[in-house]
Amino acid sequence: MKTGVVCLIGRPNVGKSTLLNNILGQKVSITSPKPQTTRFNIQAVYEDNRGQIIFVDTPGIFGKVRDPIAKRINQQAEASIERGVDVLVYMVDHTREKDFEENKTLGIARKVKAPKILVINKTDVRTPTHIVQYKFMEEEFDRVVEISALQRKNLNILLETIFELLPEGEPQIDTKTLVQPGLNIDSRLFISEIIREKAFLFLRKEVPYTLACVVDEVVERDNGVVYIKARILTSADRYKAMIIGRQGAMIKEISQAARKELETATSKKVYLELTVETDSHWSEYIG
Repeated sequence: MKTGVVCLIGRPNVGKSTLLNNILGQKVSITSPKPQTTRFNIQAVYEDNRGQIIFVDTPGIFGKVRDPIAKRINQQAEASIERGVDVLVYMVDHTREKDFEENKTLGIARKVKAPKILVINKTDVRTPTHIVQYKFMEEEFDRVVEISALQRKNLNILLETIFELLPEGEPQIDTKTLVQPGLNIDSRLFISEIIREKAFLFLRKEVPYTLACVVDEVVERDNGVVYIKARILTSADRYKAMIIGRQGAMIKEISQAARKELETATSKKVYLELTVETDSHWSEYIG
């Protein structure tokens, strides 16, 4: 049996969260059209008759750090690698030009002594392509796998390659003890990330990276309904107005979408009380 820790690394918005979600077959790491979506390292477990893979999904590496959140994200990503991994999965997006962020990420990967897999994502997209800029990297990796994380193309080949490179051993994690199936994050964190994802999806370009979500209360009542009280924090009143929307239309859409996904994830009826607050300092204490 094969078992070990597999670290996913790549620059922001390269598709790591989509890959992990589709391998696990459930929502594990939130995805949105914006970069910097994943703000924390997520440990998720994949198991089959070949063994156990413990995935660590690092936040994307930022080339230029301008704010406290981005600084902590870089520190988290590098710390995950420094703690030791058995296999490194380095993901690139051939539709984007190689840049400073890519060079920084590659520099971190070069320090890893464990077996490394270069994963070329978005093979379902033909143009634009900058594949020639990444071809030279192949000789630095033990294996190269081309995939489409979104279309789930060649994910079976990637899993087979990971198992091939993992060491022999017994399972390291008892998945029965995890809060969500195969997931080790706290349930409140899971809820807040679902809400934050829906806010990104509905707001898109209207609100820059200026919001976070805090879950204040999660209670299952006698009637079986899960009551959740949460707040979206944003840095300025003008963003607060956009999140709420005219006559509360936007916050209602965000709340309904989040509630439906939470009901699917928990198989329970959910009541979500969602409000919006302005806090210009939230990025200093929420990572």
